[in-house]
Amino acid sequence: MTALNQHFVADSEDNLARMQQAVAEQMRDRDAGLMQYFYRSSVVYQRELDNLFFKSWLWAGHVSQIPNPGDFFLYEIDQESVIVARGNDGQVRALINSCRHRGSRVCEELQGNCKTFVCPYHGWVYGTDGALRGARHMDAMPGFRKEDHGLKQARVAVRFGLIFINFDPDAYDFNACLEQVDGQLGPYHLENAKIAHRETYSVDANWKIALGNYLECYHCETAHRAYSKLHTFKDREEVVAPINRAMWERAERETGVHDIEKAVYRMFREAPGFGSCVYTSRYALFDGYLSGSRDGTPVAPLMGDFKGYDGGAGDCQFGPLTYMLNYPDHCILFRYVPFGNNKTDMEIVWFVNGDAVEGVDYDREALVWLWHVTTIEDKRIMQLNAAGVNSRFFEPGPQHPEFEDTPKRFVDWYLHALAGDFSVIPPTVRTHRTSSCEMTEHP
Repeated sequence: MTALNQHFVADSEDNLARMQQAVAEQMRDRDAGLMQYFYRSSVVYQRELDNLFFKSWLWAGHVSQIPNPGDFFLYEIDQESVIVARGNDGQVRALINSCRHRGSRVCEELQGNCKTFVCPYHGWVYGTDGALRGARHMDAMPGFRKEDHGLKQARVAVRFGLIFINFDPDAYDFNACLEQVDGQLGPYHLENAKIAHRETYSVDANWKIALGNYLECYHCETAHRAYSKLHTFKDREEVVAPINRAMWERAERETGVHDIEKAVYRMFREAPGFGSCVYTSRYALFDGYLSGSRDGTPVAPLMGDFKGYDGGAGDCQFGPLTYMLNYPDHCILFRYVPFGNNKTDMEIVWFVNGDAVEGVDYDREALVWLWHVTTIEDKRIMQLNAAGVNSRFFEPGPQHPEFEDTPKRFVDWYLHALAGDFSVIPPTVRTHRTSSCEMTEHP
């Protein structure tokens, strides 16, 4: 891979054939990290938009953001803008924010409530269901029908109060995928949860650097001291296996949640359908710690059906770009959104029990402390990583067989998608550091 990896590719020399050559070269070494080309090429980025982002399920928001008819908020990725709105019929829709006349944005506000969306350019009027209600003077155009010119729409899936969208009309049914984790996610009652805090961390790095950082904890012991004090995820399986087994054995008894310890592993190429990843497993905190906080003590009332603490945390994935880490007293969602080759927004959303009152039941600063600190640390190492990858002397090394197993599975999915292969493969039962040794999977 040295020849491909140690020189820059000028835009004038980059094309689809060059990309396919790089994919074939990368596939010959399944253990190596990605070559520099995949972080820098504009051809690759456009291919990612077409073959990955706009064919995958993406987290857009939470139902608490649009509780009433007419409520809306904007979801943006790269140069696309989507109006996520609740219509008068109560349905949640994802409306492409582009007028069907000349393409102007029809909604400028980030969130709000309205009866219609009016294009500021020529005054075309759309309902919150996307239907064209009025088009000034277009009655002069023979054969013009309003019903043919409503706002285009993306697919929508809503489960656990989480709203997902997909730009591909033929996308796999994500609601069917999410049903597979009902037993593990349902007891949190996320549909009734409250967003206690949300924050966006913009990173000057390619999205694959940001996502790859989340997918492995090889870096945790050196980069995240506060996190590593609590979470066993930073250690080898041989070290944490007995701690995990002890937690799984007491999990249902302590939390009151049946099957909370069971795993569902349908990620990347093993997803039920392309871009429809669904995964959950439970791993232990170190003995004496109950939640993800500065000192490991609870920071909010218990979520949903939870009756107590088992010393564990639920690790989840929804689609390729959305992840959750769920403690018994609060849940944290991580979303990665690309804006070009060298900028990624990481948004983090903290959820608490819907009845919790800030300043009475929880202190927001204490709630967000651990993952705010950890993300600031992540931002630093991601940007250092991005700077180093841009070196003309960069050459990717081997990925750790245990700590970087998930990044390797991501790269395999990623390369197949770039090549136009959207096929999925049957899930394999594995003994993996993020899941139980017994690896109980739901079909």
